[in-house]
Amino acid sequence: MLSPTDFCASGPAFLRRNRKNAEGTAIMRSQRFTFASRRLLQLIPVVLAIASFNFILIHLAPGDAADVIAGQSGYATLEDIEGLRQEFGLDKPLYQQYLIYVGKVLTFDLGFSWVQKTAVLTLILERLPATLILVFSAVAMAVGLGIVLGVVSATRRGTWTDTMVTVGALLFYATPAFWFGLMLIVFFSLKLDLLPSGGMLTIASGKTGFAYVADVAQHLILPSLTMALYYLAIYTRLMRASMLEVYNLDFVRTARAKGLSERTVAWRHAARNALLPVVTIAGLQIGHFMGGSVLVETIFGWPGLGRLVFDALLQRDANLLMGIFLISSVLVVLINLLADLIYGLLDPRITHK
Repeated sequence: MLSPTDFCASGPAFLRRNRKNAEGTAIMRSQRFTFASRRLLQLIPVVLAIASFNFILIHLAPGDAADVIAGQSGYATLEDIEGLRQEFGLDKPLYQQYLIYVGKVLTFDLGFSWVQKTAVLTLILERLPATLILVFSAVAMAVGLGIVLGVVSATRRGTWTDTMVTVGALLFYATPAFWFGLMLIVFFSLKLDLLPSGGMLTIASGKTGFAYVADVAQHLILPSLTMALYYLAIYTRLMRASMLEVYNLDFVRTARAKGLSERTVAWRHAARNALLPVVTIAGLQIGHFMGGSVLVETIFGWPGLGRLVFDALLQRDANLLMGIFLISSVLVVLINLLADLIYGLLDPRITHK
């Protein structure tokens, strides 16, 4: 126990240590803010590059909205088709169409869908929440279960539990997602009648409040599970390998030498450091999740961007396709920025410069 004299003598040192810690925290926050600001500024040329690539890629495909609308009418003449192309601006040279499109993108105008007769941004904002709910639910399920199963498998290496987790991960990885989706519908919807087979809401239910949220959650289980199973296998294997690597580091041996339980060592010390590769891969695979939503939303009738992309492809709706691809790409870039910022929270040794 410190005497009053020793306590008074240690006071200035204690204050200096606290001041130093506070200054270090302030510096880290400033670095993160500078890093985030720089990355957001870099988003402008990235968005322009993505818009240019989408424009070139889509206009290389044969056909356009005028052909589709003329085909749907059943009696359009060549003059009618040319009139539609003039109305849509498709008769202009390609470079003029490109300059017009880029100018609109810079003013946050994604154009007009001549097939849907609605502004592209309006259509995207109507469908975007459903896709975000599906994607983030699948990501949370895949990452959360992958981390837990990876830690369990690593802490029980060589046991039957490790074998079951490994075999299950390989099974999910090797099986096509559409087959899992169809089998889930057959088993849980047709055989057991426990979960709805499609849609986002019960038709004409009129539910509000908590009943509405519960209804959406019930419809969300099967599509999010279908999307998550493939990535669950990846994160499980990655977390297991990362845990086994971290187990050989000095700080883990020090924690064991202090007498901490194996569970505390695994979850509080080893797992936090082993998370970094999982966060990295999860951030990079957000684009894969967005792309995979096309298949899952088609199977389960989920009213998101995936279904909208599928319909736009069939209708040659170039403006709508470019708008969806642009918004999806921007979301992927922003989520990768968020993943970079999470690194510093998981491991304070990582600095953002």
